[in-house]
Order: sequence, then C-alpha cells, then structure tokens
Amino acid sequence: MGSVTQPIRVIGGGLAGCEAALTLADRGHPVTLYEMKPHKRTPAQVTDRLAELVCSNSFRSNQVTNAVGLIKEEMRILGSHIMQAAAKAQVPAGDALAVDRDVFAAQVEHLIQNHPNITLCSEEVCALPTDDVPTIVATGPLTAEDLAHDIAKQCGKERLAFYDAIAPIIEADSVDMNHAYFKSRWDKGDSADYLNCPMSESEYQCFLTALRSADQAAAKDFENLHYFEGCLPIEVMAERGDQTLCFGPFKPVGLYPPDGGEKPHAVLQLRKEDIHGNAYNLVGCQTRMKQPAQKAVFGTIPALKNARFLRYGAIHRNTYLDAPEVLSDLFQLRTLSTPGQVYFAGQITGVEGYVESTACGLLVALLLHDHLVERDFEPPPEDCAMGGLYRHTRGLLRADPKQKYEPSNVTWAMMPPTKKRKGEGKKERRGRAAERALGSLSAWKSARSDF
Repeated sequence: MGSVTQPIRVIGGGLAGCEAALTLADRGHPVTLYEMKPHKRTPAQVTDRLAELVCSNSFRSNQVTNAVGLIKEEMRILGSHIMQAAAKAQVPAGDALAVDRDVFAAQVEHLIQNHPNITLCSEEVCALPTDDVPTIVATGPLTAEDLAHDIAKQCGKERLAFYDAIAPIIEADSVDMNHAYFKSRWDKGDSADYLNCPMSESEYQCFLTALRSADQAAAKDFENLHYFEGCLPIEVMAERGDQTLCFGPFKPVGLYPPDGGEKPHAVLQLRKEDIHGNAYNLVGCQTRMKQPAQKAVFGTIPALKNARFLRYGAIHRNTYLDAPEVLSDLFQLRTLSTPGQVYFAGQITGVEGYVESTACGLLVALLLHDHLVERDFEPPPEDCAMGGLYRHTRGLLRADPKQKYEPSNVTWAMMPPTKKRKGEGKKERRGRAAERALGSLSAWKSARSDF
C-alpha cells in the first residue's frame, strides 16, 4: 500500500465540497478548492460565503432513532468538519440541529482558509478538467450552466436530469391492510409486486376535492417549470377532469380485489421502494403540494389514513446524475472521453438534503484517498446509515434494477430491518437498529489506518 499524497482539485464550495476538501487535506493531500463566488452566484444563493445554507437553517433531527439523526452521529464518529462547525453555530431548536447561518458559514470558512493543505481559488470552472489531477465535482443541484452542459456532454444528456419529479414514499407498516390488497395488474408477474389501495366512487370524490383545494409549493423564479406529459403532477392531471386520474395512475382495471369483492372506482398502487420491503412509493403521485397537504390529501384514502411519510413528493429544479449508470463504485465518471480522473460528490449524485450531501462528500473523500494510496476501498457496512446511503447511490436498494433512479434523503428503508420483538414499539426497535449501526461503523473505522 502506498503512502504518497497527491494534489487534488475540488469544484464547489458547498457542504459536500468543503467536507471533501477538509477530509482529504487532513490526510496530507494538497487540495485546491474552486468556488465561483464572489464572481458569480447560482439563482438560489444570496451571500458570497462558503457552505451557504440556501434553504432552511436546520440539519433536521438529532435523535439517532431518526435516520438523519443516525447518519449525523455516524459522521461525528468519522470526524466530520461540517458537523463540528454546526455544533459551534447551534441555536435552540428542540431535538433538531439548527444553526446560525452566518456563524456556521464563518466557522467553515475559517477551517478552509486556515488549513495548511487547502488553497481556495475564487474562479468558475466551466468544463470538466482533462488533466491527470484527481477532481471531485460537488457543484450541487443548481450547477452552473456551462459546467452542467459539459457534464451532460460527457455522460449523455439522458443521464443528467435538470428537473426532479418525485412521488411520496411511506413506511410499509403504516398501510392499513384492512383496506389494501396485493395484486399485480391482470395478475401479471408476482402478485406481491404491488400493494393496492382501492377507493369507492365517493371516496375518490373526497380525495379529488381535497387534492384540488390543497396548498401547493410555489415555484422559484429560476425554476421555470415545464411539465413533461409522462410525469405530470397529480394536481395538474386532476384539473383536466374528474376522471382523468382514473384513466391514469389510479386506473382500476385489472386490479379488482382477489376475494371477489366490490370493484373499486379507483386504485392507488404502492410499489416496493427497497429490497427489504420497508417502504412503498405512491405510484404516479409526483406532486407540488406542501408537505402538510400531502399528508392530509393522501390520508383521505382509507388504506393511507395513518400513513407515515419517509419522503414527501416534490417537483423542482435539481441537477443530478443517473449515478448507478454513469459513476463507478468509487464515484468516478465512467463515460469521460478524456484521460481525466473526475469524481462526483454531494447532491449531484442523487442524495437529498444538507446532511446527506455532506455525508456523500465525506464518503467520496475517503474512497478517493484509499484509491490514491492504493488501498482497496471497503464501503461502510450495510446496516449503518452511511452504508445505506452509499448503496442508494449505487442503485443496490431498488426493488427492481430497472426502476428509475431518483434522489432521496436517508431513510430507515436503506438499512436492513431489525427483527421485531414482542411488545416492542417502533422507537425501541429503531433504537436497537441505531446501536447496531454505530457499532458496525465504529468497527469499520477501527479497521482503517487513517483515523
């Protein structure tokens, strides 16, 4: 195994880029961090600082019984600089980790500017580098136009999305099975492929009324939404006529109850989201409804009256790669037409959220370091959140390998379930899963020589 350090280029001074730069610099690699601010900003940015939090000031739950709280604790175990900066900038927010944005950005900038192995370069990179310097691209969901076009050219336009339409995902055990049944359309394939939520005509009308009156998230000025016919929000379909959904995603034909019961007027299908069967995707239900409205509207469907959401639906501008297809297991771009070494990290790889983006930056830095010192990279264990997020970006958690790759926050569905004990509640079960995860990650860390 080698021990020689090597110059590295990181493009993007957001959460993932800063985490990657600091992680590599700590291991002796000279890092040049490129950030186009202050010369140019994306439409969402309002300051010239590094690690700008453009949406909320919250890193979400700190509880390890919540998947995002667990991955934060795992990142702390691995020495995340972003988590350290967040701790110093923390403001009261109940059981969530929220920060003073300015203090947080100042903390990260201090770490970057004072690290002896990091050079900060305020310059826009308009194309993927073609030299032999290993480069991490961590430019986020609003990657600047010139660079985004070059990425599309290198990996194929069909492999880079500029527009993200996702349906909600719910916990499997929150579906009321007294009002649902397994069945594939016309009994093709495995009958357990889909879980069906039938509605009578009156139940469908109730749903439709709630849908049409629901609050919707307003598009940002820079999003300039143009809906694709094959991926319309359900509220747009509902505007076209009372029965439009019944001839689209809620089509009941071929999905009649297996017990010979009354034929439904409409059927919402749920498709397995993960190989463990912990989560279900609401098929065809991409939406711009606000999150409380999604819970209320879908809650009018009898089978989903107590549904617990792992991910809410959304439609927004989001530049991300079809990572399982175009990136290697080391997050290196497979389709680069030049000899360059280009890696991707952060939200552009198909992870959602501040925490997940940062975790991805940390993970890619570790695997690139291993590659440069000629050490085989072992991904984090599958039963920890870092391992689950890694396997998400590799497409290994899809119930069907042909399933479209979609961005996601970290969820419990990314990790193998723990066996439920008699009389045990969800919180206790997840507490055991968190204990298992932290133990596995600590053992993984101990087996490495760079901590």
